[in-house]
Amino acid sequence: MLKGLVTGLLLLLLVPGVSAAAEVELSGVIAALETPFKEQTKKSERIADFSADFFQESHIASIDRTQHGQGVVQFKFETAAVQKSPQAKFRWQYQEPNVQEIISDGQMMWVYLPENRQVIESDISQIDAQQGENPVTFLSGLGNLSRDFSISWGVPRIVATGGYLLQLEPRKKSQFIQKIEIVVSEKAVNTWLKKNKTGEIFPILSTLVTDPNGNRTAIKFREVRVNQKLSDKLFTFDRPEGVEVVDPAEQMSF
Repeated sequence: MLKGLVTGLLLLLLVPGVSAAAEVELSGVIAALETPFKEQTKKSERIADFSADFFQESHIASIDRTQHGQGVVQFKFETAAVQKSPQAKFRWQYQEPNVQEIISDGQMMWVYLPENRQVIESDISQIDAQQGENPVTFLSGLGNLSRDFSISWGVPRIVATGGYLLQLEPRKKSQFIQKIEIVVSEKAVNTWLKKNKTGEIFPILSTLVTDPNGNRTAIKFREVRVNQKLSDKLFTFDRPEGVEVVDPAEQMSF
């Protein structure tokens, strides 16, 4: 269950594509995607945080079943002197299909299941060390995607939502990711190419993640808001009285 939840964080529903009038270089699209999250980008043009409504669709290949979910997501990126790239903090609040929360302060991650009166608690550093490339690493490394993934044009190159489709394949073997398809905002790309400016537009319209078993999860964002100075309190978990802490190993191998 935990593996499916975390994989689902990274997936956004794709819409069939159409041709675009303007041609852009692959490098330009990648730059528009990465630059808002790079440490060396000046502070006024970084995306420090964002919040959005999200809609998720997950397909389990082994039983040919599709499940839908939706909720609210908040992210915050912070750069410290010892870090090579901004650290990701996040809070996913699912309203459907079940009420649940996935929260991380960048060090720990909590998956809170109110109906079960349980919280699954994981150390992110141990997750990285034991599993290598995984969705948590992806979320923390948006400024270094070309370092961690081989990136090429997707098919079709342009989608109907008004974005450029990229296909990413991890450079290191991952038990979570076979490939990621990301739709990058055409508006964000044009702003980067014409004005050499980022930070006002969240560049990711959607992503679709496929794992090695053929499972797919898609999530699309709506009403995205950037740089709202989100409080750190949003990214900590205060365990309610009577809620049991569960080791992830007791649920499944992460």
